[in-house]
Formats: sequence, structure tokens, C-alpha cells
Amino acid sequence: MLRVRAPGAGLAGAAVLAGGLAACSGPSRAPSPQPSPASVTTLAAAPSGPRLYVTNERSGDLSVIDLASRKVVATVPLGKRPRGLRVSPDGTVLYVALSGSPFAPPGVDEKTLRAPDRSADGIGVVDVRTLRLARVMPVGTDPEQLAVSRDGARLFVSNEDAATVSVVDAAEGRIVATVKVGGEPEGVEVAPDGTVVYATSEEDGLVFAIDATRATVLGKFSTPPRPRSVAFLPDGTRAYVTCENGHAVAVVDTRRHAPLKTIALTFENARPMGIVAAPDGRYVYVTTGRGGKVVAIDAQTDKPVAEIEVGPRPWGIAISADGGTLYTANGPSNDISIVDVGSRTVTARITVGDSPWGLALGP
Repeated sequence: MLRVRAPGAGLAGAAVLAGGLAACSGPSRAPSPQPSPASVTTLAAAPSGPRLYVTNERSGDLSVIDLASRKVVATVPLGKRPRGLRVSPDGTVLYVALSGSPFAPPGVDEKTLRAPDRSADGIGVVDVRTLRLARVMPVGTDPEQLAVSRDGARLFVSNEDAATVSVVDAAEGRIVATVKVGGEPEGVEVAPDGTVVYATSEEDGLVFAIDATRATVLGKFSTPPRPRSVAFLPDGTRAYVTCENGHAVAVVDTRRHAPLKTIALTFENARPMGIVAAPDGRYVYVTTGRGGKVVAIDAQTDKPVAEIEVGPRPWGIAISADGGTLYTANGPSNDISIVDVGSRTVTARITVGDSPWGLALGP
């Protein structure tokens, strides 16, 4: 396994490659010394199959898994609290939400926490080819999750402590609009046609529909308590919103931006967190945090049809392009579960960094 570390750079440092990314010029932080040529040579010899990228919130890095060998082939330092993770539409860049806000586990009095380190906030830009953190874009305070426009030109970033969504020019690395939403925004997702962005407000139990071009609020609607993540069906007719404290998934009519029904998850400790729709739109898969399971929901009937034990407190989730494999990030056990969709069984668990959070599939 290659461990990519820029000399002299700590976890909070942003290593910048000479010349930067051709498609990502713009404001960046101070450069760090360049990696040795030997490191790049070793990386080139690594397996070259499809990859799963994993953000590790506590260790502040990115695990890169080669899915052919099911091994971690690189670990890339990122900065403080990497969480939300997306791949650019052309597959050349990873965008990672970094935050200097202190950890605040459930039950902790936030008044007792240290002051946030706002110098650590931003969106890290990782070159997929070299696996180097090229720069960190300023995108407002405490970014948690993000989505990318269909053409790759814009990022939509939830600023958790500011109750806003920042709209960012991806090439220039600058905020072009700020949209006021509800308290503690988290999940952000772009509709399949690229026209609308949904953003969840954990604190207020609301989802905001934002015009992706004009960066204005089109409407908002209520959900069960603490909405976390959003997944659209491939045809864009419906969206599904996980509601952690409501122990439910909200089904949304995306033409009217209005809820249609609520799917209750009734097993013990069910806390819906991450969500992904199958490429063919037949099923929606939901991680359940303390419930330790992935729930499969039939999108034709909106009924839960299977529960799969995957590991402790699964959060992030991803699905293969053919819909045959699921991946979950299991925070407390520091590993990733690989699930065969057909048999609905875990076929492997891969150890990664400390507190895996976000997942993304890429070339």
C-alpha cells in the first residue's frame, strides 16, 4: 500500500501541486514541498481497476481501495474532518468537504467544545491521477456535504453552522451565490435533469428546493425529524429523504416539491442516514446508523423488502454502476462492507482509516 504524504504537511495542511489542476485554476492555499518521484512511481505500479474512495473523518485522510484486489492501495492526507465526497463528472477530480469544527457526538454539550478552526474549512480538490491534494477552495464555514452540477461547473455545499448552501464556481474556486436555508443543513443533491438542488435542514425538519441556475429557493417542505440525505430516482420523478430521528424515509413528488408519503423503519435503533438509488430505479438502499443495517426499499411499492446486517453504525453508502454491489462506511469499526445485492449478503469487509464517513466510486 502506498501512503501518500507531502513532506512537512500535517493533516490540516493543503498540498498544492506545481501548476495545479488544469481544469481547477483559482484561489488556493500556500503550497507544500513536492512529493518524491519514487512515491509517484510506486503509485503507478498499483492495481488500476475501478476504485472506491473513502473519507476518514477522524484520521483526516482518504483511503483508496482497488476493487479488483479489494485492497487499500493509497492513503492521502486531506485535512480536518473530511466528510462529504464527490467525483467530478469527467472522473478526473475528487471534491472533499473539510471542516475545522470540533467533533460533537450525540449527547455532547456543544458549549463545552473547543472553538472551531476556520482555517481548516474548505473543499479539498484531489487529482485522481496523481492522488495529490491540489488545493483547498474557500466555500464558507463548516462544509459537511456537497453535490456537483451535471456539467461539473458548479458545486453546491452545505455550510452546517451557517444555515446556508454555498454555490461555488468549480474552475475558479470561488463562491458565486449563497442561499439561506434552515438550521444545520447537511444533505445536498442535484436532480437528474440538473435543474434543482435539494438541501436538508436537520434542525428545522425541512428540505429546500433550490433553482440550480439562479440559486434561489423554489420552495420548502417538512419531513419527519432530522432529515439527513437525499436520493433521486434516475427518472427524477421522486426523491427519498432519510429522517434520522423520525426513524423514517420521506417520499417526495419532485414536480411539486411536496411529500407524498412516509416509510417507517420499525426495527430497533433504526436511524436512517445515507441513501442511494439503484441505477435502474427499482430499489432504494438506506443505511441505518445505530441500527447496523442497510434497508432495501422497493421503489414501486415504497415498502421495505429486506434488511442486511453490514456492520456498526453504517453511514456513507455507494452502489456500483451495474447495481450489483453496495458499499457502506462503518464508522466505529473503521471498515467498509461490500454487499452482493443479489444474495443480500456481505462478501467482504476492508479496513480503512479512522471513522470512515463518505464513499464515492470512480475510475
